[in-house]
Amino acid sequence: MHNPLPLNQWLNAPRPDDTPVAWSGERRWTLGELRYDVHALMARLQQQEGERWALCFDDSYLFIVALLATLHAGKTPVLPGHSRESQLDEQKALFSGVLSDRTLNVSGPLLVVSSACRRATTFTPLPLIDDARVIELFTSGSTGVPERIGKTIAQLDQEARLLAARFGERIQGCSVVSSVVPQHLYGLTFRIVLPMALGLVLHTGMLAYAEQLAALEGDKRYLFISSPAFLKRLDPQLAPPPVAVLVSAGGVLEWAAACETQRWLGLWPDEIYGSSETGVLAWRYRQAEADLWQPFPGVIFTRDNDALRITSPLIDADGVLLDDRLQFADNGQFSIVGRRGRVVKIEEKRISLNEIEQRLLALDGIREAAALPVTRGGRQGIGVLLVLSDAARQRSSKAQILAWRRALRPWLEPVAIPRYWRIVDEMPVNSMNKRVYAQLQELFHEDP
Repeated sequence: MHNPLPLNQWLNAPRPDDTPVAWSGERRWTLGELRYDVHALMARLQQQEGERWALCFDDSYLFIVALLATLHAGKTPVLPGHSRESQLDEQKALFSGVLSDRTLNVSGPLLVVSSACRRATTFTPLPLIDDARVIELFTSGSTGVPERIGKTIAQLDQEARLLAARFGERIQGCSVVSSVVPQHLYGLTFRIVLPMALGLVLHTGMLAYAEQLAALEGDKRYLFISSPAFLKRLDPQLAPPPVAVLVSAGGVLEWAAACETQRWLGLWPDEIYGSSETGVLAWRYRQAEADLWQPFPGVIFTRDNDALRITSPLIDADGVLLDDRLQFADNGQFSIVGRRGRVVKIEEKRISLNEIEQRLLALDGIREAAALPVTRGGRQGIGVLLVLSDAARQRSSKAQILAWRRALRPWLEPVAIPRYWRIVDEMPVNSMNKRVYAQLQELFHEDP
């Protein structure tokens, strides 16, 4: 358990073909079938001129097929983080073609991936994958333009070793289920890399509802990879499944949700702190509200003006500036006390307020836009303040707002579509002609 299989050996290591890899309902996939499917897709990709291929998948098994086939074919996997057709077309310069488990209406090459449900007749090692090869991910940058993040195979392997050392024997023999997608680093690391490196069988689908979690077969021990947004929606009236280890990441889990989860499942969540740029940074097994975060070995925080710079075995030498603000105890543990800049987390999605404003300004009739996070009843959403053209102001109504919301759907995550709308004659600014966001927040204190 403390010696995870490197990614370039997932298929090439001499393991039996009947080694289980994944399941969905009654269907089971073995290592032999994975080898066959990867060989077949690799051959197709080698006939394609494009170097960079976007992976847009719901099915985790087919995602693994595409990831490995792309790497073994000597090409670069690109994880755009979504499957929205309009945005894929807008971002088409970032990749040469698209791999998906369904037909997408996108310009450029599209290869639809499926499983042949056949086992390789003979074991044929695939071309080696260099440790320096990169998987590219994209996340919301502070300007609203997708920010490219490159993760080398060596970094992913090192992250798997850190997590194996942390979780050790607790997850041995577990079947892996998840409520997070594999196209972001958290899902990629915990839902794909960790089970493949440790030989754990993984579920191909994503659990979207608590009812799906409760309906899991009772004859397995589960490692559940989840998020605060999902755990806040658990239904304690349902029968609890046999979850042995629960990991939550992507945002801070509220103490009330942690307690409710413990009452239902009978275990406390393991929380992971990190980001797409940094990989895992810290963990905590919180059994009290004030429990602090413990950095992983080798993670170092240093002050850089008003921010913190992080270096670790998972980060390049220059380090990464942290979006969060941390407060440290004398023993090096810490709490998270807020965020810097104009990127916010809502239901574990990193949302660029700048991008929302840019999308709004592209709509007919909107002259100025300010986006900010608004909390109502313990739930956070996006509020927007708009200055309209004369024509748009004449037709301003609930129907107009619904039309704007529909126009934003092809471009934004559902949680990024504004929930609260305010129309003003002019944008409030201070004496330096800058927006004062505390003043803007006041305009959302009560519903109109």
